Amino acid sequence: MAKYFTKWFSDLDWRLLLLVVPPLFFIVFLSLSSSFSYSPTNFPLSPFVPIRSFLRGRAFQFQQPPFNITTLNTLNSTTSESNRNRTDESLKKRKDDDLHRSRIAVCLVGGARRFELTGPSIVDKILNQYPNSDLFLHSPMDPNAFKFSLLKAAPRIASVRIFHPKPMLETEFQLRVLTAHNSPNGIQGLLQYFHLVEGCLTMIQAYQKQNNFNYDWIVRTRVDGYWNAPLHPKHFVRGQYLVPPGSSFGGLNDRFGVGDLNSTIVALSRLSLIPKLDADGFRQLNSESAFKAQLTTQGVRYVTKRPPFCIVTDRQYGFPPSRFGVPVGSLSSPGPLSGAKCRPCRPVCQGPCVADVMLSLNRGWSWTPWPTARSSFVMPMAHGKRVGRPHLTALLARNSLPSESEFWG
Repeated sequence: MAKYFTKWFSDLDWRLLLLVVPPLFFIVFLSLSSSFSYSPTNFPLSPFVPIRSFLRGRAFQFQQPPFNITTLNTLNSTTSESNRNRTDESLKKRKDDDLHRSRIAVCLVGGARRFELTGPSIVDKILNQYPNSDLFLHSPMDPNAFKFSLLKAAPRIASVRIFHPKPMLETEFQLRVLTAHNSPNGIQGLLQYFHLVEGCLTMIQAYQKQNNFNYDWIVRTRVDGYWNAPLHPKHFVRGQYLVPPGSSFGGLNDRFGVGDLNSTIVALSRLSLIPKLDADGFRQLNSESAFKAQLTTQGVRYVTKRPPFCIVTDRQYGFPPSRFGVPVGSLSSPGPLSGAKCRPCRPVCQGPCVADVMLSLNRGWSWTPWPTARSSFVMPMAHGKRVGRPHLTALLARNSLPSESEFWG
């Protein structure tokens, strides 16, 4: 028997056994290890634990603790915020791309008395920012009209009309609807301004008809507007007409506006909508209140955002302004001045002084949003010493303008 077993053992094909037996042992090994948990609390001395854990891609001593609800919420919050930021960035980029592919008309109106200051800023901060925009200029002929030669730096000029102004007929309904109060040139001044604005709209409509297309957006600004930062894409709001906050004088600030074609047609129809306002019973409106009435009666929604520009003025205003006075900023002030009056000058009021002045103004009249306390939105006079805060506070408390001796110290 022993001899037979020895002969059988010697006749085995060991190469075949070496190929078959190890895989069989490995299968048995996995079967046995599956009956044990790799958790140390269940079978801490199992010899299969480290190997099975290794086969799962992690060693026993480095296994990851289970999630708790706080960890899960934190991860979900972080992931959601990250996704939201990516979505916001994607939408912003898409909006910017759409805007730069859109047809934009820039309507520029007014006299050129300070265009040597304002012109380069308009070219740089608006026209160069949107090189697909077409410029339309509507201005009266005056001794400063030669300054419009600065517009040769503009990327695209669609139409220019410089005319000799003539007195306009003042109709009965215009005299009923409008007021000469606080208008430097009375009713005639309002009508001339309205003619400038609506005349620019007429130029745009004629250009559209001639070239068989419509503009997607129309930007309306003034020749005497100084821009200290670019016109941002956020100022283009679909379905609403954008105007600056502040300087509302009982209505809406009409020194700047952005809108689509339909809303802009209403906003710039300053003369042709006066009969409609008269029929609706509006009386004794200034420019700002008539502008608001135009939009509301025609169902145009509006939104306010602070654009980074101011209106350069040579007109003298008292300081500090009374409750219904006009604040005047320095041309060098940082931050968006939201269409406030300004001029190049030496500041007399900065920082906390600005807050004191602004808080004394009527919010529905000449009040203007001002930047943070660290900014230097200022109230200038053409000459004069810096006004101390205690002295200014006393003047504001009296709600009166300083006398010459008080102001000059």
